[in-house]
Amino acid sequence: MVQITALPPSALCKMAAELSSPPPVAAEESEPPKLAELLQSGWRLLEAVEGSNEPAGSGPLQQRVKLGLAKLEQATRMASELELFSRNEELEEIASTDLKYLLLPALLGALTLKQVNPSKRLEHVQKAQVYFLDFLKRCKEYNIAKFELPKMKENSSEPGAEESETTSVLTSPHPNLVAMATHRQGKIERYTQRKEAESSLASMREMVESGTADEEKIREYYLLHLRRWINISLDELESLEQEVEILKGREGMQQLALSSRGARRARPPMKPFILTRDAAQAKVFGAGYPSLATMTVDEWYDQHQKRGVLPDQGIPRGGEVDSTVEEEEQAKKEEEQDDDEAVLKARAWDDWKDDHRRGYGNRKNMG
Repeated sequence: MVQITALPPSALCKMAAELSSPPPVAAEESEPPKLAELLQSGWRLLEAVEGSNEPAGSGPLQQRVKLGLAKLEQATRMASELELFSRNEELEEIASTDLKYLLLPALLGALTLKQVNPSKRLEHVQKAQVYFLDFLKRCKEYNIAKFELPKMKENSSEPGAEESETTSVLTSPHPNLVAMATHRQGKIERYTQRKEAESSLASMREMVESGTADEEKIREYYLLHLRRWINISLDELESLEQEVEILKGREGMQQLALSSRGARRARPPMKPFILTRDAAQAKVFGAGYPSLATMTVDEWYDQHQKRGVLPDQGIPRGGEVDSTVEEEEQAKKEEEQDDDEAVLKARAWDDWKDDHRRGYGNRKNMG
């Protein structure tokens, strides 16, 4: 017999509450990240990459670069969907908390340049140019700072594009000293403004990030960031324009080398030759090779056959004495005569040395 024990009323109430309660809500991890979080995350990754002492091509550093690019690209898509900015509005109409989203193209350009891949360097540089130029155009439309948009080669045909002093100095075939001095002074001013902005931002950053700053301080903080990145973008575009020319020239040289190598392989072999100074030298030295053959084997055989000196022809016909035989006999006689004279001279020298000691007649040294 099974014994059933009654539960206390408190236990029965707890069970009823558990049965009537709704199912647990899904974890907060499934929620999509917010726009502000994406921007802050990508921005911090850029600062970490710039302040890192690791090699630029190291794996961990490149992983942070890729992660930062993914977060900033997602933030850019979200900002575009929300339509935070419009060309019809003024700078005062933008909320202070939304000013930071104007930095997205500049941050993307800076992180794009941190990628290390020699085969795709030209692609990365051109993409960074687009980001920086887009950022400067937005800042120009809102009159955040006074500057001139650089005229890029790809955008030279656009109507209304203004040519800056930087571009005119770099692309002009004959830049004058006044333009060069103005260009140098502009770079010095941008550098000074950038350092002043960084000094002010360092003192305001903790206040803004902690949430204790008022709206006016927040607005000033992000406007300083925008002006700082304007100067950075102008300098980057100037150097990137020169790098694009170098990279394109290198690619052209590589293609030319490959094409010339293919043509060299298809070209038939050439016969060696030597250039002579003039016609007289060509007549004297011929082609210039000391061991160059002057006749073929057949020509040599025909010539010696006519002279009758071939081995199968025996003694020359008609009792004629070959001139070469006479020359050999004459040479032998001369050698024998020379040998006799040398022997007599050696004997006379030996006799003289027997009668005269070494140094005889050397009155200068009194030997």
